[in-house]
Amino acid sequence: MKFKLLLLIPFFFISKSSNEEAFFWGQNGHRVTGKIAEKHLTRRAKRKIDKLLKGESLAFVSTYADEIKSDKSYSKYYPWHYINMDLDETYATAEKNPQGDLVTGIDKCISILKDENSTDKDKAFFLKLLVHFVGDLHQPMHIGQREDKGGNTIQVQWFGKGTNLHAVWDTKMIEEWNMSYVELANNAQDLSKNQIKAIQKGTVIEWVNEVHEITKELYKSVKEGENLRYRYSYDYLGIARRQLQVGGIRLAKILNDIFG
Repeated sequence: MKFKLLLLIPFFFISKSSNEEAFFWGQNGHRVTGKIAEKHLTRRAKRKIDKLLKGESLAFVSTYADEIKSDKSYSKYYPWHYINMDLDETYATAEKNPQGDLVTGIDKCISILKDENSTDKDKAFFLKLLVHFVGDLHQPMHIGQREDKGGNTIQVQWFGKGTNLHAVWDTKMIEEWNMSYVELANNAQDLSKNQIKAIQKGTVIEWVNEVHEITKELYKSVKEGENLRYRYSYDYLGIARRQLQVGGIRLAKILNDIFG
């Protein structure tokens, strides 16, 4: 009897951690962004990153910031996963969370990584966070309204099963495509050097405002309780895939600036 009980305990925790709201962009989405970023790193940056991460890939560490949520000692980093903005606001006019947000979180990670006095342990930790947060920044529902928690309380259906708008964008559309993160990354759109440079232009705050324009469209894309099916995926999966790619390209730009 005791043996059976022990078997049930880890299953409980695995089930709980796989809750829809636990992984932003979903694990696959974050790994796609990490994998794409690796393709755009300079050799120098790649060497330094490999050393800090002890050989672990950006794709592998991309989910770390979600995984540590189970440890309350890391709770101060939770607000760094999102920004609350009304639809008619820009980042400059939006009320700021005193505990920080995606912008302050990304800035903090960059400052630690650029600081010559930071330990390798701290650099590795904040590098893992940075990979994740840049991914979160490009998930449009992470720059959503405070009143509905970025679409988490907007109840819809996905092929007849109850979910919410945030979860549709985190995981549902990507999972429905039924491809691994490597397949999704390898099938990202071919872009010219000029297109890549255009994507990499701008500041983090400018990227926030750009993504927020997509957020506005997504709030208009559904009605409460609507059953989203093939048509919704047809209309919006391309946007989701592009955001994963853009996030990866911009992550590489940040990392190249830091590590050379």
